[in-house]
Amino acid sequence: MEAQQSVGAAYDRGVEFSRELRDRVLAGDITVTFRLWRSPKVKVGGRYQVGPGQIEVDSIEQVPFAAIDEEDLPPSGETDLDSLRRRAAHAGPIQDDTLLYRIEFHAIE
Repeated sequence: MEAQQSVGAAYDRGVEFSRELRDRVLAGDITVTFRLWRSPKVKVGGRYQVGPGQIEVDSIEQVPFAAIDEEDLPPSGETDLDSLRRRAAHAGPIQDDTLLYRIEFHAIE
């Protein structure tokens, strides 16, 4: 456990989820998130605290917002692209060509 905590400052905070999403993340209902970051805050294989549980990152890639489609909505917990855009936009405005990090993960039991 000690080695996991010393991953590095860039990865210390990991992925934060809104309080209303945490239970669904830990139940495995939400398995994808989109983030507007300047650089990655997580790494593949990294484990990150989410409320009382943890997630492990399976993949991370940059995609333009316009590449996100309806199939990405259910695993992200969003009902439509506008709500996904609003949730991700807390870090700045998102246009169709704005690059977001698409992060796939699973809850750890």
